[in-house]
Amino acid sequence: MHHVVSATTNPAKIQAILQAFEEIYGEGSCHIEAVAVESGVPEQPFGSDETREGARNRVGHARTLRPQADFWVAIEAGIDGDATFSWVVIESREQRGEARSATLPLPAVILDSVRAGEALGPVMSRYTGIDEIGRKEGAIGVFTAGALTRASVYHQAVILALSPFHNAIYR
Repeated sequence: MHHVVSATTNPAKIQAILQAFEEIYGEGSCHIEAVAVESGVPEQPFGSDETREGARNRVGHARTLRPQADFWVAIEAGIDGDATFSWVVIESREQRGEARSATLPLPAVILDSVRAGEALGPVMSRYTGIDEIGRKEGAIGVFTAGALTRASVYHQAVILALSPFHNAIYR
């Protein structure tokens, strides 16, 4: 059984990680251990580079906390231009996989608050009345009328980031 350390305690992110690992390695093939670690970037990262740096930093901190694991996984959400997205970084002792998620264009009223210094989650919670929306369906769930959720979009990116670990051509 794979010991997978999730560099977050966010339920939407943990759900995505578990589902993706089970799809690739088989149901019951892994145990997810969630740890809270710092990203080393602002609460609301801007741009692809800063967001990826946050995910890489989280993986590094998780490795330090739980060096005995088989995999360390981080999902960092950010704002790039007028959209929200995330970077997924997965490491094993031998290699790293990274993937960027799909992007969701955000309405100007939301972006104005985020650009003024607020993080997307609290802005969306205020807009929707849903407490801790970032730990649930997220802006993605709201603006896609539930067709997609934060976890479903993260899930795809985790699957993509896992590609180097189970395809020999990457080695």
